[in-house]
Parts: sequence; structure tokens; C-alpha cells
Amino acid sequence: MPIRLLHYAACFYSELLKQKTLTPGQSLPPVFPVVVYNGSRRWTAPQDVYEMVQPEPPAFLQVYQPHLRYYLIDEGRYTEAQLEQRHSPLSGVFGVENAGASWEALQQAVDRMVAIIQEDPHKERIDRIVTRWLKRHLHRLGAAVNLDQLDSLVEDKAMLAENLENLVKKERLEGRQEGRQEGRQEAKRETARNLIKLGVLSDLQIAEATGLTVADVQMLREDNLH
Repeated sequence: MPIRLLHYAACFYSELLKQKTLTPGQSLPPVFPVVVYNGSRRWTAPQDVYEMVQPEPPAFLQVYQPHLRYYLIDEGRYTEAQLEQRHSPLSGVFGVENAGASWEALQQAVDRMVAIIQEDPHKERIDRIVTRWLKRHLHRLGAAVNLDQLDSLVEDKAMLAENLENLVKKERLEGRQEGRQEGRQEAKRETARNLIKLGVLSDLQIAEATGLTVADVQMLREDNLH
């Protein structure tokens, strides 16, 4: 990333000179490189291209090495409490992205976003921008909601809330179903363990009796030996 940003800055300056945007005698404008990162893992890349020059050059060479530091915004480092202290549309966006694919957490983050937009002095413009972004974000998450009619988070908040609530209910239902399925599997494994202890049935017979696979029974038998 430091090398890429150094390239971007050089290309920016080159384009200014190429297009003759600067008049003779004018200096190059300053740049403020910013990296916004929303990955699940923490950012570990160097923040200055000079840090990549290893081993560190002797003192007489250091002044000739390239330097470019960028400002890092690592969304995942912000806690929910920290984001709530920053009552801005950007903190709302970070909250939505940090909610991940949990529909319940996402619903709460979107509700907070709507409240922030409603209090913003540029409410209409911010609403349009954030609404377009949220539709793309929900699409990336694979949300099975009708986004065609969503034109405004503020005006259509009831419709979006209903759609997200349906996703929350679906998430909870799937969680309960997974829990029941795991409970049934554990009951089968417990029955298989008891049959293994009796020592009178083969792995195939135990598998047929419990509904487990022969491989599952063999693994349980191995665990029972340790």
C-alpha cells in the first residue's frame, strides 16, 4: 500500500504538469493520502514507504530515500461506544459495516444512521448518498430484501425496517433450527457412545442404528479409547 500511494501521488503531480494546470513558477500542491480500511483483520502494513527500506540506510543516504506517510482509518478499531460519540454520517457508515452480516446488529446500526441523517443540516444530500451506498452494501451482503423501492433512508425507513426485521426473524429461526439439528446429532452421538461401550455391535451396525456414518462411529470409538 505505501508504494501504491507513492505511485498515486507521483501520477497526480505528473498529470498536473502534463495538463499544464500549474502556471510557470507555481509550486505543487500538498497531498493528504488517506486509506480507509474495513477488512476483518487489523491493518498491519507500514504507514510510510520509508519503513519498507530495509536494512535502514546509513545516515548519509537517509535524506535521499522516498518518504510518504498516509493517514489510516481502520474501521474495525472503532468500538461501538467510540462510534456513538462521533455523531456523524461517517461514523454511521462505520457502524453499519462493523455490524457484519448479523441482521439484528445491522438493523440497530441502520436505525442509528437514520437518526444521524435526520439531524444533519444537509439532510437531503446526505440521505441520497448514504441510501445509494446502503443499497450496494446490502446487495453485497446478499440481503434478500426488495431494494428497488428504497429511495430514501429517512422517507422509507419504515419499509426498510420491516425488511430488516424479516431478516432478523429468519436469522433467529435458522439459528433455532441449527440448534435443534445439532441437538439431534449430539443425541445420536451419545447413543453411539453407549453402544460402543457395550462392545457387542460393529461400527456398521451402530451406524445403521443411530443414523450416523461409519466414519463418525469410528471417530467416536477412537475418542473413547483415549
